[in-house]
Amino acid sequence: MSDTTPPQASSSPVTYSSAGVDTEAGDKAVELMKEAVRATHGTLVVGGVGGFAGMVDVSALKDYRRPLLATSTDGVGTKVAIAQALDIHHTIGQDLVGMVVDDIVVVGAKPLLMTDYIATGKVVPERIADIVRGIAEACAAIGVPLLGGETAEHPGLLEAGEYDVAGAATGVVEADAVLGADRVREGDVAIAMASSGLHSNGYSLVRRVLEVAGLGLDAHVAELGRTVGEELLEPTRLYTTVCLDLIAELDVHAFTHVTGGGLAANLARVLPAGLVATVDRGSWTVPPVFDLVRRLGAVPWHDVENTLNLGVGMVALVPADQADAAMATVRACGMDSWVLGAVRADTGELAADADRDLVRGTKGVHAGAVELTGRYRI
Repeated sequence: MSDTTPPQASSSPVTYSSAGVDTEAGDKAVELMKEAVRATHGTLVVGGVGGFAGMVDVSALKDYRRPLLATSTDGVGTKVAIAQALDIHHTIGQDLVGMVVDDIVVVGAKPLLMTDYIATGKVVPERIADIVRGIAEACAAIGVPLLGGETAEHPGLLEAGEYDVAGAATGVVEADAVLGADRVREGDVAIAMASSGLHSNGYSLVRRVLEVAGLGLDAHVAELGRTVGEELLEPTRLYTTVCLDLIAELDVHAFTHVTGGGLAANLARVLPAGLVATVDRGSWTVPPVFDLVRRLGAVPWHDVENTLNLGVGMVALVPADQADAAMATVRACGMDSWVLGAVRADTGELAADADRDLVRGTKGVHAGAVELTGRYRI
């Protein structure tokens, strides 16, 4: 048996700081962000910033007949790489809130709280504070308390300038008020709510296209009216307020949040089997950034529409006689709105052809179908 050389003690002390974790920087980051976080706290938040757990008073739930808690968690994907490349970090927080909270609203739930998580290779207090301020400001804009969060320093796992963000939210909805496929009926109309741009999906495709085309983030593009970087960092539009307004005012049957997978795949998720929604591709003009990505990368239209939102961020399904009222409510909230198409019975005879595509069975859900007709206006 060979001898084992005993380990040798370090010639100098190993500290948490020398291992790459700076707890003082973390404390400074909290100091810089806490006022923005506190500004999201209304009268229902119990306790202050910095506790082990955030608490919110849900006494009002006793007035519900059968309250259901709705929850969602998400991140912003590789859009963070754009923020890091440009060293601009105060907008990415709104993307996070939009991706998380607006998924909850889709089922008709009113958001109660949100939490966040940031992992980084090195805590730079000002950068972390910028990220959290963005999250807090977006939460404040839609009346949702940012109840807690965590910043984790992971030296050796992430580079000093790298970070990722994630968030989770919880909301409540009355059991008999849950929106979704079981409410959708033949004759319903699909009402589009315009996106603010790329939102937070498809950035792996977009970044690859820019790489292949050799187009830098600082390049000014006339059709965009700004630089590529400014366009790509445009924050995700928040739909929480307008969706809650629509629920309060109208007989909304379903919403769909157009995120990963594009319009058709996400719309099919909220249709019952046996119904098909026809979407007229020519009912709106596709914003320039989407066609720019398509042209620069010679990306097939099929790939584009299955990856990017193409200008539609949220869709409401309402009875036909309430379509005009729904569009008026959306426009009153400062965003464009139009009729995408309508819902009809699916006879099972539909088939794709040169000007029509059919999407069924997306996201693992046994649901309805979406028929995309015509051609996009660009």
